[in-house]
Parts: sequence; C-alpha cells; structure tokens
Amino acid sequence: MRRYVHGHTPALLGLAAAAALMSAAPAAAGPDPTPAGQSCAPADRTFPLTTRIHGGPAAYEPGGGFGTWYLDLVNTTRHTCTGIHPVVVLVDERHALKPSQPRLEFYDGPRTHAVRFESTDEDELVGAFGGAGLTVGPGKTLTVKVRLALAADAVPNNVTANAAVVQRHGDDGDWVGQSNDYRFGVGSVAGTPSDTPATAPTPTRDGLPFADAAEELASTGPAVAAVVLATLALLLVTAGAILRARGRR
Repeated sequence: MRRYVHGHTPALLGLAAAAALMSAAPAAAGPDPTPAGQSCAPADRTFPLTTRIHGGPAAYEPGGGFGTWYLDLVNTTRHTCTGIHPVVVLVDERHALKPSQPRLEFYDGPRTHAVRFESTDEDELVGAFGGAGLTVGPGKTLTVKVRLALAADAVPNNVTANAAVVQRHGDDGDWVGQSNDYRFGVGSVAGTPSDTPATAPTPTRDGLPFADAAEELASTGPAVAAVVLATLALLLVTAGAILRARGRR
C-alpha cells in the first residue's frame, strides 16, 4: 500500500484507514472494481484526489436529528479512479465518543448506506464507506452527500472529523486522498464550524514512521502486502477489527 503524509494528518492515519476498510462489511459478491496493477495513484508523492469536507453544522444535539455535510472528491489525474472508499476519522477532545454513538450515513443516489465505526488505541473512531466503492472520472468532481447524528448518551464535547481516501485492490490498496478538518461541537459545547482548507501543504511521505515497511509494501505483491499491513494496523485498531480483517484473507 502506498502511503503519503499530509501536514495536518496523524502519521499513521493511512494504516488506520486501510484497516477500517478491510474490516468494513463487504458488498455483494462481484468482481474487484479495481483489478490488480490498475491505480489512479500517480508516480510522485501528491494525492491524486483532492478531498474537501464542507457544509456541515457547527454543533450536533445528542439524540437530535441528522446534520448534513458534503465530501468533494476531485480527480486531478487523466485516469478514472474506481474502487474509492473514503474513511472517516473522528477525534474528540474528551476521548469519550464511543463507536456506537455516531450514526453516519452516505448517499448513493436516493439511498443511504450506514458507516460502521471502530475504535483505535488512541480513542479515535474510524469508519469506512463500504460497498463496491465510488468512481471518479478523469478531471471530474464527485460530491458525496453525508449525514451525521449522535446518540442521546453522547456527552458535551468538541470533535474533529476528516477523511482519508483509499483506492481498494482486494486486501491491498493505495492511499489516494486526505481531506481538511471539519470541527464541530456536541451538545452544550457549541463550536464555530471550521472547514480548514484541503490544499495547504503538499502531501509527502517524509517523516512517516515505519518507512522501511512502507517501502517493502510498495515492492511486494498483494498477499505479502496484506500481511505487513495487518501487522502495522495492530498498532491502531481494536483486536476485534483485526481478527475480522484476517478472517477474510
């Protein structure tokens, strides 16, 4: 799996994203939409999909209705990007948000699909968009409508949401995009909505922990890469999520 590091991104977010993607519920059986060897990831170290979260409310009321926001995926390449899975990461100040409390759904036409969250060792919540994945044509922009609600037992808090974007190839994949931060309040902690720009520092792999393992992944086949990926992901996700991911290989 190729990895890039954004200036505002936790260094291992790509690993957490991939692990969440592997543990997400699979779509109905069918061919892999992104055959091995086909990728929209460029040869350099910039993300091919410019990604932006926008339009969300400043605060959510526990037990209240859905708030709507949007995720833009801009394909900056000359290739069609298929098998695209955004992976939403929620980080709360109080480390009190539980995987069962956020109810996140994304739209596919008139239909909505639920996103299941897992908790990492750092008390972050990670949830992948499941199904066969999204498709973004060359030079095109795909805007995905998303809605979020919080359970009645969620405590007052401040939360930052962002999205890593993975192009899946079976049990392997490329990290192809990273969004801006979307900050919001929960309950009586009402913040000012903040959609930080997604175009600041150029994404780079410099400074990535486990760089040697990343290089190994880049030079191995999907089967070996999946094993190395699972080993690194143990640092980030719960034991249950990893066991489910291994069980599918």
